[in-house]
Amino acid sequence: QVQLVESGGGLVQPGGSLRLSCAASGITISWYSMSWYRQAPGKERELGATITSTGRTNYADSVKGRFTISRDNAKNTVYLQMNSLKPEDTGVYYCNTQLSRINYWGQGTPVTVSS
Repeated sequence: QVQLVESGGGLVQPGGSLRLSCAASGITISWYSMSWYRQAPGKERELGATITSTGRTNYADSVKGRFTISRDNAKNTVYLQMNSLKPEDTGVYYCNTQLSRINYWGQGTPVTVSS
């Protein structure tokens, strides 16, 4: 059974940083693409960043240059380092992977960027 557990969210001032973690079980993360999505209040969930099984990374234009996705295979954990945070980065951040066309999601971790 695949489980994804996010942590690391919280309240941060504009310009600040946070690091989100996604601890995976029931899956070997290095074998699959892993992604971070976010859902802002009143908006649809959108893709923020992906790391593929080969280690290639892709980012949404809105976070490119500020966010970095990475993984620690030994810990079976995916990270999202978020720098230069803006109020528009506020939302719930979800870890995601897809196996056999089935999407798996964590419970989400909330991020609020506000002064």
